[in-house]
Formats: sequence, C-alpha cells, structure tokens
Amino acid sequence: MNSTGVSHIAFCVTDIDESLKFYRDIVGMIVDFDRIQDTTAGGLPALYAHSRSNRRQVRLRFAEDANPHFIMTTHPEDVVDGSPIKLDQIGISHFSFSMTDLESFRKHLVANGVKFASEMDSLGTGASFFVYDPDGMIVQFDQN
Repeated sequence: MNSTGVSHIAFCVTDIDESLKFYRDIVGMIVDFDRIQDTTAGGLPALYAHSRSNRRQVRLRFAEDANPHFIMTTHPEDVVDGSPIKLDQIGISHFSFSMTDLESFRKHLVANGVKFASEMDSLGTGASFFVYDPDGMIVQFDQN
C-alpha cells in the first residue's frame, strides 16, 4: 500500500447544529467549512441507502492543519435513519482522541453535561474514558 495516512473520517448525524455544540463548542474542534453539497451526481447516489438530493457537510479538525479530519454530514429537510453501534457490532464503533490533560478535560465535559459511557480507566490499561455524542455515538478520550 502506498498511503501517506488516513485523510478523513466521515459520519452522519441527526442534527448537525446539535452535533456542532458538542464537537465544536464543548470538545473544541475547529470548523474548516460548512457547505451544502449536491448528492445527485457522480458516484454518490450509489453510496446511499436512500435517494438524497443534497447533504450538509461540515469539516472538523482537532487542531489547525491536523489530519485526519472529520466530515460530519446530515441531510437537510430529510430524515436520517440508523442508529449508533456498540464495540461488538459491525462498523466503526468509535474514534478516540489523545489528550494532554485527561482529568481536566473530563471535568470540562462533566461541567457541560456530557453523558459518560464509562468511567476513567475503563480499559484497565491507563487513563481512558468513553462518552456519547448527541446521537449516542461513542467517543473515547485517552491520556497522551
């Protein structure tokens, strides 16, 4: 394989504005762009479970010029279906951030009412915990 790394991770959300409150306002990710994209052309229609005319797409980074970046999508004025998965189900179950001060960040999340999926050191291998985003997707934070 002749790859230079992972370019992005894409995930669909129910309400992008609610998800921005979590990923941008609480977690602290940076929004690179927020746009509406036509999904009727090229190869995109073959990649959808349902016919969609467009999608709202927001690109997020955890730091300036950092990769991989996240592409968060939703479908304006259209119902998004499906549900988040757990660690023992097929699909991407979660993503994880390495943190420089995990305990301070944990207190920040608690103060902002974030729902925790597990407590500190849930893996038994060092400081780590899991939370749920607004759609119930699992997000992990590890001590760097």
